[in-house]
Amino acid sequence: MAKYLAQIIVLGAQAVGRAFTKALRQEIAASQEAARRAGGGKQGDKTAESNLRTGMTVEEAKQILNVDDLKNVDCITKNYEHLFSVNERGKGGSFYLQSKVFRAKERLDQELKAQRPQPPKDDPAAEAEAEAPPRRGRQVR
Repeated sequence: MAKYLAQIIVLGAQAVGRAFTKALRQEIAASQEAARRAGGGKQGDKTAESNLRTGMTVEEAKQILNVDDLKNVDCITKNYEHLFSVNERGKGGSFYLQSKVFRAKERLDQELKAQRPQPPKDDPAAEAEAEAPPRRGRQVR
């Protein structure tokens, strides 16, 4: 009886060990994939900082605003204005969804700004535009 009990314990420990090893490998692979997508280095740090500041990734922001291409600024603006106005509380919309739409637009604006080439230091108009705070949409409470 003791022999069978010992075999059951050993088999159980082996199964738990295999499951733990598999989970650890999956976590390492996921971490490496996330680092690869972020770009690594300084660009990855900027991406991670933007993700933390707005609370969402570029992919999530693109899904919320139903945008495939970041270069299509007109489509981003049109979808933002539509979704923002549809979700106004006065029209029976959701303030939570309106906030998500606003944050998605903010995140895409940050990404577009990061992708834009830096203006030369000699141009004061370009510096003023780059330092201007982002315009915020009107939020109805």
